[in-house]
Amino acid sequence: MTKPVRVRFAPSPTGPLHIGGVRTALFNYLFAKKHNGTFVLRIEDTDQNRYVEGAEDYIVESLHWCGIPFDEGVEKNEKFGPYRQSERKHLYKQYADELIAKGHAYYAFDTSEELDAHRKDHEANGKTFIYNWHNRLKLSNSLALSESDVKARLEAGDDYVIRFKSPQDETLHLNDIIRGAIKIDTNVLDDKVLFKSDGMPTYHLANIVDDHLMEISHVIRGEEWLPSLALHYQLYAAFGWDAPEFAHLPLILKPTGKGKLSKRDGDKLGFPVFPLEWTDPKSGDISKGYREDGYFADAMVNFLAFLGWNPGTEQEIFSLDDLISAFDLDRVNKAGARFDPDKIKWFNHHYMQAQDNYSLAVAFQNSTEALSSIDTQYIEMVIALIKERATFVSDFWNLSHFFFVAPSTYDEKASKKAIKEGTGDILTKVKDLVNSVDDFSVEELQNTIKGWITSNEIGFGKVMMPLRLALVGALQGPDVFDIMYMIGKAETVKRIDHLIATA
Repeated sequence: MTKPVRVRFAPSPTGPLHIGGVRTALFNYLFAKKHNGTFVLRIEDTDQNRYVEGAEDYIVESLHWCGIPFDEGVEKNEKFGPYRQSERKHLYKQYADELIAKGHAYYAFDTSEELDAHRKDHEANGKTFIYNWHNRLKLSNSLALSESDVKARLEAGDDYVIRFKSPQDETLHLNDIIRGAIKIDTNVLDDKVLFKSDGMPTYHLANIVDDHLMEISHVIRGEEWLPSLALHYQLYAAFGWDAPEFAHLPLILKPTGKGKLSKRDGDKLGFPVFPLEWTDPKSGDISKGYREDGYFADAMVNFLAFLGWNPGTEQEIFSLDDLISAFDLDRVNKAGARFDPDKIKWFNHHYMQAQDNYSLAVAFQNSTEALSSIDTQYIEMVIALIKERATFVSDFWNLSHFFFVAPSTYDEKASKKAIKEGTGDILTKVKDLVNSVDDFSVEELQNTIKGWITSNEIGFGKVMMPLRLALVGALQGPDVFDIMYMIGKAETVKRIDHLIATA
């Protein structure tokens, strides 16, 4: 690549960051780091009517939690600042005026009522109203009006927008890194608004100007912006600027594979579509987040990387450094990527196993009031025995409560299976064996009890099932001898006695 790689993630602060936006940020980050480039965060807040308090901070916090922080942005390495478009609005009018001076744009004075009337008239005739070459000379704009009329209207302060003058009878030859060569007939393009009557640019103008001034080399964004590619190419050409390379990422689809993933899908099926929990500042409604639901950031990033990209191998587990090394836009798919809630749980289970037991013990203790007075090292030992069955820290209590609290009741189905005639006598003998063990270790307990079972030719199930029931309250959990060792001799005997008394 001949010039330094500079990519940007440019979200609008209109609410929480959707998981699709996180995937876009991730792919930009991976591409930048792969090529020793710069990852820029730009806040595109030109639409002040949709601005939501707290959304910008949410975006920044989300990127940091995911481990994909920006190199340049608001209050960070502001080489090309400011990085909020609302603080750059003084820049855009001069570029809109430049396009008018070059004949690539024009003033349009049409009111919203007039445009609505045109749309309704077209609809009544089974047509679609498009503001472009075929009707602009019949409408209220600086191409149809005399120079003196235009001047008078501007001096009178009439509301206007500035529209791009889309060419007639031309074929645009565009290129996208992911989708290849694209041909566009300019006759089907409308004259997009570049500058609004409120003195703010539209996304199209601000986006192009900022990307140029910030020396963005590659624009990696979602597929929903593909229809804007023709206009953006034309704007670069109109200004006489070199265009960046474009790559449009595939949509993230619903779990069914049909349609774009939405918050409603997550609400319906019980999974988050946002990285962090979000509280709507107006309604107070709370939306679930992956962080608060107990997902590890590494697991979410690993999962998102595979939504639309694959390394060309069977490998699925990638650290962030691994992803940077392997990532290539040429291996991004055109087709939409189906969101699989079970797959991200699979990733989280894997990353759970790689977590430090002590850190997990602290997280478990902090989230469970019943453990507040328990020694953290003991909890750490419990975690080592159960975490292979866990996907989230929130799973730990159900998997381990019997290490901390003796069962007061017994699972009915398990009781019917484990308790038979003579079970009380068997448990009494096991209790005696437990009491006889001086070296209360897993190995000694196992040798003593299993040796007795074998020498007396008793079926293992007749002993081990009721013993487990006594210790756990159900036929589940890690190795029985590990449980006995952990809770100690006195507690083991106490639990056996309790089952004997109730059996």
